[in-house]
Amino acid sequence: MNKKASFVALAAVAALVAVGAGAWWLGMQQGMGTTAQAGGSSASTPTSASASDDPSLWTIPQGEDATRRHIRESLKAGDVDPVTGRRILNYHDPMVPGKNFEAPAKSPFMDMMLVPRYAGSDAADASSVTVSPRIQQNLGLRTAPVVEGSLVSAVTAVGNVAWNERERVELSSRAMGFVEKLHVKAALDRVAAGAPLAELYVPDWVAAQEEYLALARLTGDGTDSLQDAARQRMRQTGMTPAHIQRVVTSGQVQARFTFTAPIAGIVSELMVREGATVMPGMTLMRLQGTRTVWAEGAVPESQAALLQPGARVRTTSPGAPGQTFEGQVQALLPEVDAVTRTVRARVELANPQGRLVPGMLVSMRLDRPKAAATLLVPSDAVIHTGRRSVVMVAEDGGRFRPVEVTAGLEVGGQTEISAGLQMGQRVVLSGQFLIDSEASLRGLEARLNAEPAPTLQRYTTDAVIDALSGDTVTLTHPPIPALKWPQMQMDFKLPPRAQQPRNLEAGDRLQIEFEMQDGDVPRITSLQRVAPEPGK
Repeated sequence: MNKKASFVALAAVAALVAVGAGAWWLGMQQGMGTTAQAGGSSASTPTSASASDDPSLWTIPQGEDATRRHIRESLKAGDVDPVTGRRILNYHDPMVPGKNFEAPAKSPFMDMMLVPRYAGSDAADASSVTVSPRIQQNLGLRTAPVVEGSLVSAVTAVGNVAWNERERVELSSRAMGFVEKLHVKAALDRVAAGAPLAELYVPDWVAAQEEYLALARLTGDGTDSLQDAARQRMRQTGMTPAHIQRVVTSGQVQARFTFTAPIAGIVSELMVREGATVMPGMTLMRLQGTRTVWAEGAVPESQAALLQPGARVRTTSPGAPGQTFEGQVQALLPEVDAVTRTVRARVELANPQGRLVPGMLVSMRLDRPKAAATLLVPSDAVIHTGRRSVVMVAEDGGRFRPVEVTAGLEVGGQTEISAGLQMGQRVVLSGQFLIDSEASLRGLEARLNAEPAPTLQRYTTDAVIDALSGDTVTLTHPPIPALKWPQMQMDFKLPPRAQQPRNLEAGDRLQIEFEMQDGDVPRITSLQRVAPEPGK
């Protein structure tokens, strides 16, 4: 029994020694590995597959995640991220695009870290705002295409009816006489065309008519000339050709003369009564035609420029319910009311039934002459800042770019755009104010408001094409003293294809003019081939 207990005790001691030795060996191995890594041993291996597979992390010693996090947390706006090699513009919360921060931290809005926003390598990143599809859906962003068309616009105005003064006729006495009878008794009486108005007895006409009739009864040579002279004297006394013809036809003295209405209308003024004596040139009455009337409407001076004489007009009046009167703009009177800032538009309206009379109130719709086709966008897409008009253009990759436009007439929810856009582009209809706020915080609005940038200095050099890739060309150029550049090979941005020589290829010798770009490769502004050197 004692031997068995001793055997169990020895086994327990042996197990403890084995466990301690294993722990000591494992600690030594870990310490040696750590020492090797601290000493820069080439035997160190990545701690994770993701670190070794991501080329953007190769600039940081692998296996030092804590160091990488420390470096990134110490970066601020304007610093260059050593992991990506790109300059940090600011930090933001993707869920709250209108707020930017200068340093990394936890978002005050969401349970997440702020995300850095980098300066892009192309112009689109530097002049646009990027919104993820999820954020676009949350914001309810809607876009619409820029289309071509013409607006059918109209100007509305309220006016009063007045008589058309061009249809006014005055009846005057041709000789001294007496009013024997009036067929119209009061002003505003309606008369038909050709209706008798007044009968006058003219004594001076009697003698001239009797002289003619006496000569007309004579026969023989020379009587025709005498008769013609008598007719001339009747005309000189003021007799009308029709009245003279009645004397010749009837062979009797026509001492009384009947005035008839030359037009249909109303007697606007009556100046004589029966028994009155009239003198030559005296006005007896005035007739006003009612076939057409005038309506003078007050048009705001900002809209008067849209009208031209001859434009169609449709008019309604409470005094003639259910009836529409057609007409056209006769003239825009050359006078602006200093109080109401309106221009009077004189409209001529057809009035076949005589329903329109002076003083009636009318509502006029004046059609604008058809304009030439232009670009149109929904009016909701245009942001008016007071100094300019801006729209947000939607581009590929969820980018949105503010564009200054020249806005014109707005009709029916559509706005004319005369400059700034191209047909087929898409503009933002809803949520553009949030994007505009983000663009303003990023400085895009400041760039729009800034004066035009000064012309960049340009440099000229010879070069040889080494490779072409899209809109970028790799060139070898000699030293450029103005920039203190040695001979080297580097990339340049090509100009638009229309400004390039045809069929460029590796080995071509060029003479280029270029300018520097902030944060990008130099941009070639012009280039041309040069002949190869002799013997090459």
